[in-house]
Amino acid sequence: MDYLPTIQPNISASLQKQREEALARGIPVADDDTLQFLLVTLLIKRPLRILEIGTAVGLSGIAMLQTCPQARLTTIELEEERYLEAKQNFAKFGVADRVVAYLGDAGEILTMMDGEFDFVFLDGPKAQYEKYLFDLKRLMRKGSVLFADDVLLYGWVNGKEPTPQKRRSIVEKIRSYLDTIAKDTDFTTSIVDIGDGVALSVYQGGKEA
Repeated sequence: MDYLPTIQPNISASLQKQREEALARGIPVADDDTLQFLLVTLLIKRPLRILEIGTAVGLSGIAMLQTCPQARLTTIELEEERYLEAKQNFAKFGVADRVVAYLGDAGEILTMMDGEFDFVFLDGPKAQYEKYLFDLKRLMRKGSVLFADDVLLYGWVNGKEPTPQKRRSIVEKIRSYLDTIAKDTDFTTSIVDIGDGVALSVYQGGKEA
């Protein structure tokens, strides 16, 4: 018996409407439960600098900036069409002046970045999560939060559902990421079975905030 209430993300009605429209178009949009968990985590952390890998059309980034009006967002997207639409959406929702958006491969762009981020939302290509870790650690300070989405991937990663043959490679790469970050003593990590799975990690290395 389902006794839990349905909780809608605490965002503006216009943003939620645009999220639903994007989902109907097949745009990868965080589900309501995952987005709400993301926003709760942000309210606890209160970051000033957020890094997002996987802009899509900018809707999660807008939600983060609506939730953290003091924050600035740096976001990276590989697909040009989505990147351009995201820039339009940032302007539409009045947050463009708080966003630095990059078009390109996150693995390449991260190597050229500097500075420190309080919060990282990892929602790009799942097979590359582990590859990003080296540079993400360099860009985080002690106490920074790493929120990695879709780490259970339809129940395939934790074995709740059988993995299709053509998805076994990506599943193994996600499992490798989870194994690596769980064993990394620079992080304290919890894996949460919400949405398609979230790995929530707090960085214990680096400089003090």
